[in-house]
Amino acid sequence: MTKHLGGALRRWAVLVFCTALATGTIFWGPAVRAETEAARSSEPLIVRNDRGGLLQKRLRELNRLHRTGQPVRIEGGICYSTCTMFLGLPQTCVSPDTTFGFHGPSSYGRPLDPALFERASQLIAQNYPPALQRWYMDTGRYKTRTLYRIRGEQIIALGIEAC
Repeated sequence: MTKHLGGALRRWAVLVFCTALATGTIFWGPAVRAETEAARSSEPLIVRNDRGGLLQKRLRELNRLHRTGQPVRIEGGICYSTCTMFLGLPQTCVSPDTTFGFHGPSSYGRPLDPALFERASQLIAQNYPPALQRWYMDTGRYKTRTLYRIRGEQIIALGIEAC
């Protein structure tokens, strides 16, 4: 019995140690974790040909980028849908040749109920610089089956840094 219990305790201790080591709660501590995250954040996130994706997933990514200050370089041919939300980060630069595609929120192309459409539109818009935010709320969000396409040079003219 004690031999079996000892083996179970060892496996549990190894599991706890490995989990703590992986999350940085043992040996590294918060200061070292922050240093490691800051070192990683100096490498730019290069965005190329991003067609967007789920709003919640992009919001999590944007929160991480806000927290770390990691530079974002939008250099690809296209940046559609939720990819355009990178434009609200102060550390983002764009290529004048990139085409940005904007549309309103939907559920895999299906319309949302009005309250959810409004809330999702606001979540998207608050991740844009002010001029783009106004345009999106007034115009851009009402096209849900196709895209409004805007060239990077026009985005740069709105005040976003050029890469």
